[in-house]
Amino acid sequence: MAHLPRSSLVLAQILSMFIPLVVASPDPAAMTYNVVSLGAKADGTTDSTQAFVSAWTKACGSTNPAMIYVPVGRFYLRQVVFNGPCNNNAIIMRIAGTLVAPSDYSVLGNTANWLVFEHVDGVTISGGILDAQGTALWACKASGNTCPAGATTLEFSNSNNIVVSALSSLNSQMFHIVVNGCQNVKMQGIRVNADENSPNTDGIHVQLSSSVTILNSKIKTGDDCISIGPGTTNLWIENVECGPGHGISIGSLGKDQQEAGVQNVTVKTVTFTNTQNGVRIKSWGRPSNGFARNILFQHAVMMNVQNPIVIDQNYCPDNKGCPGQVSGVKISDVTYQDIHGESATEVAMKFDCSSGNPCSNIRLEDVKLTYNNQAAQASCSHAAGTSTGFVQPTSCL
Repeated sequence: MAHLPRSSLVLAQILSMFIPLVVASPDPAAMTYNVVSLGAKADGTTDSTQAFVSAWTKACGSTNPAMIYVPVGRFYLRQVVFNGPCNNNAIIMRIAGTLVAPSDYSVLGNTANWLVFEHVDGVTISGGILDAQGTALWACKASGNTCPAGATTLEFSNSNNIVVSALSSLNSQMFHIVVNGCQNVKMQGIRVNADENSPNTDGIHVQLSSSVTILNSKIKTGDDCISIGPGTTNLWIENVECGPGHGISIGSLGKDQQEAGVQNVTVKTVTFTNTQNGVRIKSWGRPSNGFARNILFQHAVMMNVQNPIVIDQNYCPDNKGCPGQVSGVKISDVTYQDIHGESATEVAMKFDCSSGNPCSNIRLEDVKLTYNNQAAQASCSHAAGTSTGFVQPTSCL
């Protein structure tokens, strides 16, 4: 993301000086807190962390609805924890500018996250760009040197009634957005951008959460566009463009022997372009009481996707902790409906299920996947189900 011209920065700073600390918002009962009035500088280098903390403290402490306003410009922030519970359940953070993380990855690299909302209810984030400047950390990891794990850009933890709209996340050190232990979350108009070789930069990761909706978003990254972890229920994903990236993945599941399951997931009207996977379910090849059930993948278009449809229950990175074992995760009631497009490999549909817990009730309806303009192939292991309508490659269920 290019820096604003200096003249624009100066103008933004001058204008923001005339916006008082507290102004009336459209809701006459609500108050607006401008981070510039609290000491933030829109120059991209001055540390504005304390101004954002102050704005949050005032908004969270208000008994009326409140707005935190971030004007045009670049605001340098170290880690910020937006802690609740608050005295109201209607806080809007309206971001017109860009939040910039330290370019030195050691500042945030071991902090787990950069911006985190914990124990909040009724928070909306509207607009803005989050620039995590993660490229130096990616380079460190690629070099084989010892590097910090990296920070998630934005996390919501143990929170309810969250809305995120028209937000862009650039070059995260690790995951871009994480939803952990939350209920009733709606994300729409999300833009994620990171290099296709950036490691562990999942676009949106959901776990231990229910009633999460992800709509109308475009995700380009180096790992899963959306990853769905244990304990995710009632998840709705619709109108998402993915690529480059590793697809939309349920898993990895079954890493732990005692693990919450995944159920009631809908993924519809999605496009995958030059991705490693399309729609994927994966589990570790070792004992677990986890499960994935009642999953619908509907209206998906594949464009040069290496593995358009895949279930992999023998996930065992570096062959550590699982060789010779079978996955305990039970996968059932998975429907693939209206899946079309082009596979980059000959096997476009692969169900590699657990020999100890075979996949059951897999349904294929109106699937057409080609490879080099010819019918692709399918591979099944320990999978049972049905196919209806036109199905190509020929079902092996």
